[in-house]
Amino acid sequence: MSVSDQMPMPATGRFVAAVHHFPLRIYFEDTDLSGLVYHANYLRYMERARSDMLRAAGIDQRAAHDSGAGVYAVTDLQIRYRRPARLDDDLMVVSRVVHVGAASCAIHQSVMRADEQLTDATISVAWLTPQGRPQRQPKAWTDIFSRLCQGEDFHP
Repeated sequence: MSVSDQMPMPATGRFVAAVHHFPLRIYFEDTDLSGLVYHANYLRYMERARSDMLRAAGIDQRAAHDSGAGVYAVTDLQIRYRRPARLDDDLMVVSRVVHVGAASCAIHQSVMRADEQLTDATISVAWLTPQGRPQRQPKAWTDIFSRLCQGEDFHP
């Protein structure tokens, strides 16, 4: 057994019913001179959580990209900053699908410190061709998003 086989894997989230939970910790590089998390970093945390949620749901974005099937692109973002995160905080990004369309979906995300909401956002994405034109999402994917949007207990 190699040393790498004995090491823990990177952080990954999991579904609790139809809601995805993604853990993260705040490091020095995440903060600005005031010691607070730089505002743009919340978007990075949410992006990681959304990517992890799709992977956990069985949606393979990389294979779709590599095959030329298409990619997701953010089309709208509404965000509210409520409280700051600080160095060494343990946070949870909570994500839930709130809308599904033929070529789009919207995901609401909250960055939490225990029971305290620090930031929340709704991100809308569109499924695009490699040339950047909207197209229908793969049916299997819209089925997954629909189940999540309806609050079905989701365990792929």
